[in-house]
Amino acid sequence: MKNPVPELIAMLLGDAPASPPLTRWLATPAGRREVAAYRRTLACLDRAFAETAAARPVYYCAIASPIGPVFVAASDAGIVRVSFRQREAAFVGELRRRLGVEPIRSRKRTGDAVHQLRAYFAGRRRAFDVRVDLTGMSRFQRDVLLAAAAVPAGEVVSYGEIARRIGRPGGSRAVGQALGRNPIPIVIPCHRVVASGGRLGGYAGGLDVKRKLLRLEGVVAASG
Repeated sequence: MKNPVPELIAMLLGDAPASPPLTRWLATPAGRREVAAYRRTLACLDRAFAETAAARPVYYCAIASPIGPVFVAASDAGIVRVSFRQREAAFVGELRRRLGVEPIRSRKRTGDAVHQLRAYFAGRRRAFDVRVDLTGMSRFQRDVLLAAAAVPAGEVVSYGEIARRIGRPGGSRAVGQALGRNPIPIVIPCHRVVASGGRLGGYAGGLDVKRKLLRLEGVVAASG
């Protein structure tokens, strides 16, 4: 296989699935050695990122909403996580594992995000004016999330359209995978990205929540 490194890195970062040629190459001794070496390198980078993040405190709180309890976490650099359908202990545990920090419960430190989310669920706000902290994400995932953030309330776009907007035509599947790992849903409105033909497509928070969010914004999406 000619120069598999770019595609191998994209696969390891979760930015794109392995193509058939890459899959065949990974089954060879050379492929297995190469992927093991890159996994070791990425593990070292993950540890370095966790050590850097540990020096930055993270605060969180919970709010009630029409979709159930919503948890919000923020660092001094911006929001790092929005989560629902999750118990507080699981949310805190996720922050510990992902960021290497001991989260501090503080409504004051998350006040701006909480205020805006409350206004959103009450129908008084459709766009968010808060900083988000996307530290540690690949460039591709950042591009996908920023493109999704630019979709206004009341509109939907397809995965393929997001792929075209970031200069990756034909990358709709990789776009869907990146959106599925969106750590800041609602604020970064991945629910406004749907499958071709207006079908709902997927949503990590559940399709029923995706429908509720779209209806809250005045969009009636097709099922499926």
